Amino acid sequence: MATTSRTASTWRNWAGNVTARPVREVTPASVDELVEAVRRAAEDGLKVKAVGTGHSFTAVAATDGVLIRPDLLTGIRDIDRAAGTVTVEAGTPLKRLNVALAREGLSLTNMGDIMEQTVAGATSTGTHGTGRDSASTAAQIRALELVTADGSLLVCSERENPEVFAAARLGLGALGVVTAITFAVEPVFLLTAREEPMTFDRVTAEFDEHFAENEHFEFYWFPHTGNCTTKRNNRSAGPAAPPGRVSGWVEDELLSNGLFQVACSLGRAVPPVVPAVARLSSRALSARTYTDIPYKVFTSPRRVRFVEMEYALPLEAAVTALREVKAMIERSPLRVSFPVEVRTAPADDVTLSTASGRETAYIAVHLYKGTPHRAYFTAVERIMTAHGGRPHWGKVHTRDAEYLAGVYPRFGEFTALRDRLDPQRLFANDYLRRVLGD
Repeated sequence: MATTSRTASTWRNWAGNVTARPVREVTPASVDELVEAVRRAAEDGLKVKAVGTGHSFTAVAATDGVLIRPDLLTGIRDIDRAAGTVTVEAGTPLKRLNVALAREGLSLTNMGDIMEQTVAGATSTGTHGTGRDSASTAAQIRALELVTADGSLLVCSERENPEVFAAARLGLGALGVVTAITFAVEPVFLLTAREEPMTFDRVTAEFDEHFAENEHFEFYWFPHTGNCTTKRNNRSAGPAAPPGRVSGWVEDELLSNGLFQVACSLGRAVPPVVPAVARLSSRALSARTYTDIPYKVFTSPRRVRFVEMEYALPLEAAVTALREVKAMIERSPLRVSFPVEVRTAPADDVTLSTASGRETAYIAVHLYKGTPHRAYFTAVERIMTAHGGRPHWGKVHTRDAEYLAGVYPRFGEFTALRDRLDPQRLFANDYLRRVLGD
């Protein structure tokens, strides 16, 4: 199958808040064809960006040059059971990887709650779940393959090109185009999920305890209420006891997607009703416990479209910052229909990981697609930056290179590597100019 190259139409991300008009789109069917597409773009004086499913809320993948779509670079290349690794093509959706691994009796150790993204898109922007001991998707990478600006194909691991490996696991598309990723995997296991309503005051008072006692703890607070939903995922000896088909559909589809969509639409059209709807929503989800394989517990369908901002804070700052967000909403005229999500991650050694070098808590705020978000996000961002927060690379924020250099101890290491691998800025765009500088 040969590369398809065509004059591009307008590209939009999943949330619809970012658009781009590339000169052409290329869909390479092999690594050689991708190398050729990169070389040709350089000869034509065009910038290059690869794009996955567009699940980022920032313009990290936008370009007015050549847009590379990895739709044909999919599938598992190799499973090494002795080493505990799987090597997968960059355009493979996480959903297909999870299903294929489960069929082989294998699983990633941890994952985020959405699995529509490609493996390269998810890791390049720092997608993460929640975990006391197990880290983000990028931190589970054991090797990767990268096409650089001069058309070279670099294989990177702790042993081979280790300085590139440290940075390229979460490379923002700034160092080259990732063509394949080798992940650590383990024999498939069971998780028991315990979902339970809890008051805001209780969950924040007991946060340290819940974090310490559970492998994966997260909670959602419903603004305009004192109510939260908590989720604890821990490994289980079994047996598997997935949610019943009807009760699972009621919780995951009817309440979390169908009725939530109606509530968000109503809130966008008539903002004064939001607090009353929030009180109803926060009481609609009941306690439940179920046991299943990891991807069926960690991930859930997200059909209600939204825009999101998320900040990574030092773990010890999480509760204080969240209480400040609650106080800010209560004294403001804001009407917030989406819950605020709190997750954690252990420190990792990825150069620009939001958890690089420190135990981390994440606070994410969302608003329904089409709702004006600037006032809310600006007020939240002010609180997060006062605590040394690091913005998620794929979510809405206003930070620039000067700020980011102050919160990432290894920021200069990344930009120096970029100078070496892409001195002509073949892979640059407006977003990277803002967050990495020129």
